Amino acid sequence: MRCKSPQNGLNAAVKRASRAVWNAGELLEGVDQVASEQAIALVYNGISHVVMMATPCDLEDFALGFSLSEGIIDSPQQLLDIEPRSLDKGIELAITIAAEPFARLKQKRRNLTGRTGCGLCGAESLEQAIPQLDTVKSTLAITHQALQRAIAALDKQRCLQQQTGALHGAAWCDPEGQIGCLREDVGRHNALDKLLGAMAKQALDSHSGFLLITSRASYEMVVKAVRANVGLLAAVSAPTTLAIALAEQSNMGLVGFSRAQRHVIYAGQRRLIHVDATND
Repeated sequence: MRCKSPQNGLNAAVKRASRAVWNAGELLEGVDQVASEQAIALVYNGISHVVMMATPCDLEDFALGFSLSEGIIDSPQQLLDIEPRSLDKGIELAITIAAEPFARLKQKRRNLTGRTGCGLCGAESLEQAIPQLDTVKSTLAITHQALQRAIAALDKQRCLQQQTGALHGAAWCDPEGQIGCLREDVGRHNALDKLLGAMAKQALDSHSGFLLITSRASYEMVVKAVRANVGLLAAVSAPTTLAIALAEQSNMGLVGFSRAQRHVIYAGQRRLIHVDATND
């Protein structure tokens, strides 16, 4: 079943902007469709937590996916309510979560006090900076052909990217390589969080398929995928060394440079099955 995008932002994801094009000595004026980018504030139980620059659509998916992938809540049931509020300088998502995860969040915020200029705020040691992740339970294994099928279909389903040329995409694919759910955003992390939120809302089985993203595979993207118990993450661009190490430690497959007729496996090679193309 296709996971439809409700496009439920308070403002349109795509807006029109005047532009002038210089082409071979000729100047042509006209209008372009441009991706909307706004400040989105996530506020938990009345306490501001973070402000993200994002595309203002699928915001309930974003709030749920971010809360899960960042470990703020442990299950969708702990997110009790989301109320979007349109403000002068952006959109505020007033999120209500259960008492237990809120107490944990407040403790984490206390650890942030007094720390500035750090790349991993709130981490007091190297051990804290690199998260300890559970092992992925998924037994997923797909064929190389299935991955290629998803790669071939990805751009055709990125509607906002086709209009603007400025958005990342994150797709959930079944074992045959059919795209079942897709979300888009100007931020690569945001696109993945929106997708994970949409999957959680619709109770899609994270063990039964794989993720395909249009960005590089950094360690944050691997962490989000592992926390969702996904067996395979495929990226259009390159992985980092830490992403590879975390994928290996977590029993997750990691693929980079996912292009037509070519992809590179960096971790979990057993999750991709080689089938002789002459017999496929």
